Parts: sequence; structure tokens; C-alpha cells
Amino acid sequence: MSTVVVVAAVIVAPGRRVLAAQRAEPAALAGGWEFPGGKVEPGESEVAALVRECREELGVEVSVGERVGEDWPIDGGYVVRVWLCSLASGTPQAKEHLALRWLGPGEYYDVEWLGADLAIMKTVENLLLRD
Repeated sequence: MSTVVVVAAVIVAPGRRVLAAQRAEPAALAGGWEFPGGKVEPGESEVAALVRECREELGVEVSVGERVGEDWPIDGGYVVRVWLCSLASGTPQAKEHLALRWLGPGEYYDVEWLGADLAIMKTVENLLLRD
């Protein structure tokens, strides 16, 4: 079985705020919070997939920055690859999620992160607070 690559965007706004998205489906994950993103399509680069997913899920254009960590394994033979991003244009809208929330320092853990996303948030917090 080959590994399926999923890309995720940690969209950072002024004030070191990050965008969290609440899953609508599947039922097992519904209500949990994650960083927006999705599967890389065949023939698509990971960065192109990230830009496309943000456009589809949030209605925004993002500028892709540095990669966060290595591969983050999740259930089902998937790995998540994560990048820091900033908004290039648009205001995020919950098109495929139940809700969106901007979380600033001190609020990063105010939502119920899904397992892999919790580990990612801890790494991102260290990156954001080093500057």
C-alpha cells in the first residue's frame, strides 16, 4: 500500500494568530479541529495542492512559506506535510468545515485538536514564539 500525502496549511495572521478549521466529516472526526488542507492529486505538486485546497475549502489565496517538521503520520496510511502560510487575498470562509477560528497565543489549545494536528500545533507554537 502506498502512502497518501495530505498537505496542510498553518495560516498565520498578524499577532501570531493561526486559523483552525472544525471538521464536518467523516463522522469519526466531525467536530474535531484541524489545519485546512487535503490530498495531493496525481501529477500535482504539494505546494500547488496546498494553494488549491485553501482556495476550495476557504475561498482564499495563500502565500506558502516554510515547511513545518517532517512527515506527520496519521491513520490509514496517510502522511501530512505542513507549511506555514499567509493570506495573500480573501477572507477565510467555512465552505467545507463546520466553523473556523483564529487562535492567538494563549488560545492555541482552546479547541479540541485532532491527534496529528495537536502535535503540529505544538511545533508551530514553538516556531511562532521563537521570533
